[in-house]
Amino acid sequence: MVKLENPKKPENVSNKNIPLSDFVVNLDHGDPTAYEEYWRKMGDRCTVTIRGCDLMSYFSDLTNLCWFLEPELEDAIKDLHGAVGNAATEDRYIVVGTGSTQLCQAAVHALSSLAGTQPVSVVAAAPFYSTYVEETTYVRSGMYKWEGDAWGFDKKGPYIELVTSPNNPDGTIRETVVNRPDDDEAKVIHDFAYYWPHYTPITRRQDHDIMLFTFSKITGHAGSRIGWALVKDKEVAKKMVEYIIVNSIGVSKESQVRTAKILKVLKETCNSESDESENFFKYGREMMKNRWEKLREVVKESDAFTLPKYPEAFCNYFGKSLESYPAFAWLGTKEETDLVSELRRHKVVCRAGERCGSDKKHVRVSMLSREDVFNVFLERLANMKLIKSIDL
Repeated sequence: MVKLENPKKPENVSNKNIPLSDFVVNLDHGDPTAYEEYWRKMGDRCTVTIRGCDLMSYFSDLTNLCWFLEPELEDAIKDLHGAVGNAATEDRYIVVGTGSTQLCQAAVHALSSLAGTQPVSVVAAAPFYSTYVEETTYVRSGMYKWEGDAWGFDKKGPYIELVTSPNNPDGTIRETVVNRPDDDEAKVIHDFAYYWPHYTPITRRQDHDIMLFTFSKITGHAGSRIGWALVKDKEVAKKMVEYIIVNSIGVSKESQVRTAKILKVLKETCNSESDESENFFKYGREMMKNRWEKLREVVKESDAFTLPKYPEAFCNYFGKSLESYPAFAWLGTKEETDLVSELRRHKVVCRAGERCGSDKKHVRVSMLSREDVFNVFLERLANMKLIKSIDL
């Protein structure tokens, strides 16, 4: 059984007087603090100095359709995708946003505004990223409407399918499921937040109309709130830029400059032949592998839980066949149990499967917490005794 040799309170607990047994392990959010140690070891290589007179204008490049995109960030994005080989950047417009959350909203708005009729249906295959529901329902827009699970969608008219690959929450590789290839009213937004070598084999260079990426899940710098979209159609890109202008009048230049610097360092290290401690993707992959192996050992020994199995695939980046180690674990139970409630009973907070269009027997578990927090989670999971629920 996986057991902490010397169970101790995670270092980030604010109240040091709280006993370990009362500490609540929150793995609901995908806060990627797992990478702090790597960037701490990098020292000042990513340090950026910004003077008081720098970056004062709204505008970055008036010749660019996305005029608030800093040129150095645009170059860093293209260079990193070129080095990793996970997405095509040629003949595309790069739209920067305050994380991929804003960009997803901008893309839905853009496609809906260009559709012939409204409201446009928005769907995603279950289990889906729970925030898609919030993004498409919160403002109660008359331009689009959340229609739920794409697996059963058969409504006529224009629609947008959100495809996350690797999928959040279950880590599977996804394609469209509605499949109306000859339907001019069908639009797809591909969310590739986790299509990077530390999470999954890079099997091909993705080439789609709208592709979303986020800085937070690549490097762990969620606090910078930077994402970008690679967009083929100029009119769609224009509409996305218009949305961001109205929503936030552009994107923080300080965040863009910091992101550009870190992506440049990331590209330099990922091209090196150094060991895991230098190459970020090697480091990240080894860390994720270690965590998944520990989790699978606990699940195997408990005989109460389930985890998805992922087939090996040839990774073009690493040049060999590899397994996937997703950023989230889609944890299930063999018992007729409300798993999120059972975990809360043991002071572990995860995202309920129902929020992802699934059931009470599944939860989404973040694999990206700090090491000490993750170890406490494993300890509690190993010691759990499930109570069968009467009503699921």
